[in-house]
Amino acid sequence: MNREAFRERLSQGPLLVDGAMGTMLHARGATIGQCFDALCRDNPALVAEIHRLYIDAGADIIETNSFGANRFKLSEYGLEEEVAAINRAAVALARRVILGTFRPVLLAGSVGPLGVRLAPLGRVKQEQAEAAFAEQIAALAAAPEGLPGAGGVDLLLIETMSDLKEVEAAVNAARLVAPDLPVVAQMTFTRDDRTLLGNRAADVARRLAALDVDAIGVNCGSGPAQALRLLVTMRQAAPDVLLAASPNAGWPEQTEGGRVLYPATPAYFGDYARAFVKAGASLVGGCCGTTEAHIAAMRQALDAPGPSPRELPQVSVEMGEGGILPAERPTALAEMLRTGQFIVTVEMSPPRGLTTERLLAGARMLKEAGAHFIDVADSPLARMRMSAWAAAYLLQQQVGMEAILHFPTRGRNLLRVQGDLLAAHALGVRNLFVVMGDPTRIGDYPEAMDNYDIVPTGLIELIKTQLNQGMDKAGQSIDQPTGFGVGCALNLESNEPEREMKLLRAVRSFAQGE
Repeated sequence: MNREAFRERLSQGPLLVDGAMGTMLHARGATIGQCFDALCRDNPALVAEIHRLYIDAGADIIETNSFGANRFKLSEYGLEEEVAAINRAAVALARRVILGTFRPVLLAGSVGPLGVRLAPLGRVKQEQAEAAFAEQIAALAAAPEGLPGAGGVDLLLIETMSDLKEVEAAVNAARLVAPDLPVVAQMTFTRDDRTLLGNRAADVARRLAALDVDAIGVNCGSGPAQALRLLVTMRQAAPDVLLAASPNAGWPEQTEGGRVLYPATPAYFGDYARAFVKAGASLVGGCCGTTEAHIAAMRQALDAPGPSPRELPQVSVEMGEGGILPAERPTALAEMLRTGQFIVTVEMSPPRGLTTERLLAGARMLKEAGAHFIDVADSPLARMRMSAWAAAYLLQQQVGMEAILHFPTRGRNLLRVQGDLLAAHALGVRNLFVVMGDPTRIGDYPEAMDNYDIVPTGLIELIKTQLNQGMDKAGQSIDQPTGFGVGCALNLESNEPEREMKLLRAVRSFAQGE
């Protein structure tokens, strides 16, 4: 099925996607420590049984058992060289089940996360991620052997993603190896309606809508009520994009005996099916904890005309789902940069002791001479000096000049980095110049610890995509977004100019929200 035919089919009415695969396999004896994707070869009858149950329950789309069948995930089982074989086995098995039915059923290729962190938060580069996704998707798109006339998957379901960069890598790979295959991109959200990396649903919708995909949506998470809330938000943020929803059967609960249960009943899912469609969903289904009974209840609800018993929630995209206030007005530096004015800044170092008169007097002279801003260095040459953000605060309060605070990552762990940034913002210091900082071995205390948790590019991403969006590195709310403006240094005489430009492009993408 090509993209045009897929969109035409969705224009005729919503399609019902199947439910969980992993929890169904586990309930039938598959152990947590084994590779579920390899069961398509090792125990095909078990996987085929689940496919048939969903088709009999009324699913219009079933997914291949290939959620974790990528090079990184399969390496945990020593199967990294079996990517193509396992994915092709998943397609062939599902196709055989579909061929044995008496109604049209589409086959979606399930593509889950790689299970690794992408740079700058991890070590896997974007091109490595794209290559891993391309390897899996090419196998899913290929016609299975031994089934004359049967093709590969009809569409790709990129699902349970928490990193927008990883979604982008998967979509890029799909467009490279299967350019006319429909793609549905779904993110998963934590209980506070944010992704694990802290992105809100409205921001996710805008970012996904800008990709070359055919539908966007939400899956997994904490259940139908959350999925409906997120769908409404996504519809407001990206009104022209097709939507999809496949929530978990509630938040998993562990019994005293160690068994994991999902509380949402089939009837509960049936109640929400029409609400999803009312909220704009063209694809609805289930994720972890859902069974053929949940899908059957949704089938019955979709086929029965009438209003949904669930009211659509009221959300405000402008304020954010949690009622977070918008960021403060731009700084004078940001306004001058926006309007293209010529800017004069002068770097000054904080005092080595308690006396600040010389620092303040020098700043006043520079202001009279025409300087617009003062750059406040932080422990230049690793020499002990007054805190740079305290000096910046005094300059702004007593001289009336905006400061640009040098903020090194060296010598700070993530707790101190974020605490110092919040303190600076509370004191009105909002212009940041992010640097690595000088090594302690060249300064006053060469024996001092020189460790760091985050590099400058990672800190810039943290500020632009999380703190400035109202959450910390762990994805927890900080009540309202910060309003930092961020700059960095560029070495024009680097011995590795390509690497320098690559880092600059990465920083630029953070600044533009790409």
